[in-house]
Amino acid sequence: MAESVPTGFLLVDKPSGWTSHDVVAKVRNLLRVKKVGHAGTLDPLATGLVVLGLRRATRLLRFVQAAPKEYIARAVFGVATDSLDADGAILAREAMDISEDDLRTAMTRFVGTIAQVPPMVSARKVGGKKLYELARQGLEVEREAREVEVHSLDLVEFAPSPYPEAVFRTVCSTGTYVRALADDVARALGGRAHLSALRRVRNGSLHVSQASSVAEIEQASGSGAVAGLVVPPRDCLAHIPEVEVGPEVSSGVRNGLVFPARALGSGLPGQGALRVVDEDGALIAVYRIESGKARPEVVLA
Repeated sequence: MAESVPTGFLLVDKPSGWTSHDVVAKVRNLLRVKKVGHAGTLDPLATGLVVLGLRRATRLLRFVQAAPKEYIARAVFGVATDSLDADGAILAREAMDISEDDLRTAMTRFVGTIAQVPPMVSARKVGGKKLYELARQGLEVEREAREVEVHSLDLVEFAPSPYPEAVFRTVCSTGTYVRALADDVARALGGRAHLSALRRVRNGSLHVSQASSVAEIEQASGSGAVAGLVVPPRDCLAHIPEVEVGPEVSSGVRNGLVFPARALGSGLPGQGALRVVDEDGALIAVYRIESGKARPEVVLA
């Protein structure tokens, strides 16, 4: 099986109850491929897109992880849990008399660059220990607020009641905790909230509609058809500008040479990451342009 699995990305629609590590372990076992990694943790409660890198593509996962992500979430207002989602223990319950307009107005305050404190039940590390490990010991430690970017935050549905429920859609930077975002909005309205559902629908240019279920991957592995599910590295980094180079330059790229940026082509971005593909359209490297120079970040071939 392993020999028939190409280098690339596998898009998985994670079921609720699984950790991202569970998905990696399952795929590694099914495909018998040692090098498998993922582009960002998704909470066990959550469903949706988990991007896996296979073989050398694991070196490209950081570019996928750094891309904005889109989520659809359902929040329950007036009920606080220790994990900020439905998997946690209830800490407080107090009805919230809020309207749809109240919620829409509060949400506008959380679009843009905001400071966010990570939940205690999270994989963020403090003092070398993961917060969820400390939380399991009954400890709560101070967490430093970090800046994240919320590109959009839109209310999709609102169900009024003493404990209102709302469905919202957000596009945000990597490192954003959507459950903390919901609770922050609730705090701005004088209460608390937790998520009852969360689904990641997009990661950069990749959409969950392109993903396969664990059962579909299992079926494909049994029939020898997994290669058809693996997305080429070039396609998974479509959010990064691209340049095609000829044989002479591609040889230098494969050897990790540093070029004047203009040597790679014209009309390139002034700075930032750049996909470099050969004449056959295969991704051979990701370079970074800075101060007029193009330097290799990851060389695949």
